[in-house]
Amino acid sequence: MLYYAVQVRSTEEDDFIRRILAKEEPPKGRFFAPKRLLPQRKAGKVTNKLLPVFPGYVFYETPSLDDADRWIIRRTAGFYRFLKTSLEPSPLSDNDKSILLHFISFGKYADISKVTFDENDRIVVIQGPLKGLEGKIVKADRRRGRAKVALDICSTGFLVDLGFLVVEKVTQGGGDLHDDARKG
Repeated sequence: MLYYAVQVRSTEEDDFIRRILAKEEPPKGRFFAPKRLLPQRKAGKVTNKLLPVFPGYVFYETPSLDDADRWIIRRTAGFYRFLKTSLEPSPLSDNDKSILLHFISFGKYADISKVTFDENDRIVVIQGPLKGLEGKIVKADRRRGRAKVALDICSTGFLVDLGFLVVEKVTQGGGDLHDDARKG
């Protein structure tokens, strides 16, 4: 399958998908805009909000992009451009595709990751969407429960906040790994 990135009006990713699927003859492929669950703190209360991973972008999965489908997409309200160019859209590179598939693999949305911190105060991901992206984490904010991750899709750099929950590291003896090392 080939994947194409379509830039659309920001905050209207889902609306764009609804509009294109409502057409008499929608394109033959599948459209999606990966989502992430992100903790939001307001007035001392924490709520989880569903936001796009790549704001302003919708992805199109198809075996091949023919001219008819390309024109249907271009004529849909909210369309800005195909990446890299609208005249000759090119599918995502293998690296871009792997990042996209990483977020798609979580289903409807990327949930909050479970993490812990090592003795050097570095984040260690136990499970969730941050798993495999540890080297791309730019900043981790414990209080807000967010990690800022640097992603690069179509030669465009994104800083994306992903949520995390700090869990205590459980070891075999019930104590802390570092306490066991000091005793021996």
